[in-house]
Amino acid sequence: MISSDTLPAVERGTTVTKPERWLSVDVLRGLTIGFMILVNNNGDERNAYWALKHASWNGFTPTDLVFPTFLFLVGVSTVFSTAARLAKGASKQSILLHAFRRTIVLFLFGLLVNSFPLFHLNTLRVYGVLQRIAICYFVISVLYLISSSWKNKAVIAVGALMGYWVIMRFIPVPGYGVPTHDVPLLDPDGNLVAWLDRQIFTAPHLYERTRDPEGLLSTLPALATALFGMLTGLWLQTSRSIGEKAKGIAIAGVSGLLLGGLWNFAFPINKKLWTSSYVLFAAGWSLLLLALAIWIVDVRGAGKPEAARRKWLMPFLVFGTNAIGAYILSELLPGVMFLIHPQPGVHLQRWIYSGLLSVIGNPALASLIYSLCFVGFCWLVIYQLYRRRIFLKI
Repeated sequence: MISSDTLPAVERGTTVTKPERWLSVDVLRGLTIGFMILVNNNGDERNAYWALKHASWNGFTPTDLVFPTFLFLVGVSTVFSTAARLAKGASKQSILLHAFRRTIVLFLFGLLVNSFPLFHLNTLRVYGVLQRIAICYFVISVLYLISSSWKNKAVIAVGALMGYWVIMRFIPVPGYGVPTHDVPLLDPDGNLVAWLDRQIFTAPHLYERTRDPEGLLSTLPALATALFGMLTGLWLQTSRSIGEKAKGIAIAGVSGLLLGGLWNFAFPINKKLWTSSYVLFAAGWSLLLLALAIWIVDVRGAGKPEAARRKWLMPFLVFGTNAIGAYILSELLPGVMFLIHPQPGVHLQRWIYSGLLSVIGNPALASLIYSLCFVGFCWLVIYQLYRRRIFLKI
């Protein structure tokens, strides 16, 4: 059992008084994690439906919107959790230390996920999803503790997006030249993000060997994604009505889609480089989804007791209230399946998918059914924690 002093923190509903929650945020987080597990565990990556695969380079699919939505929600939740701790009398120094411990443990979990089950240090990937979340979480936590004003968050977010565009557009890439002049803008290997990652790590340590989708430099615009979530959390804390808040979030979402779509013509939407246009475009969808969740859960369900709403929303809250635990489980489980060989030379994942394919015949459909079964298994495991009101948090 993980104690409440370690990270992630474990809370039991019978012993911890928790601050008021926005159920809509938990619901959207649950949907996001469920879809993230689905797309990360295709039965056959090559033959999966296009919507369940990342765009090969520029452009986007629904899958490309999953990670930024979760990072956006990290920003929203950081406002709620930090404000609640401050309201209970916690000092800024203690909150900062708590955030630092969480960051370190989350980063270490990321290394565990990347190296499991073989733990080969010569191929260990240091970058990763949890590592990026950890870095962004710590930075925005510090920024909130310095000042809870929305203005400096907006300035930093805009500065990060504009600065990243300037870096990627105008700074020469060693060995390639100036983007748009000597090398195409966002050339897969001839961009500054990929070049910098190759200076830090050798090919075996990079996810795509010549670059990494969670590389160092692209963490700068990812920070803007988290800051947009923080700005949304600050908006939700205002004294406006729930309807006004949902409307404002929806307007911001449409604005993000328009701005990201327009910027796409000069700075293409690209998830692997986390381009500035991608940040705005993905944030637009995240905001619209949150507005919809608020309207369904908090506006339409406002007249119902919270216990009744929780019962109705339980399938989504299972993942939404234990998001990090669900993600880590989903990332470690394939490693366990890799070690199990029902037939010589055939690990468990391939064996299950091959069995589905032999019955169904359609590779894409068989891949989807495998993915749905995988999500269902993870849900059943996390549901046992939910029943016992044990919540593993970042």
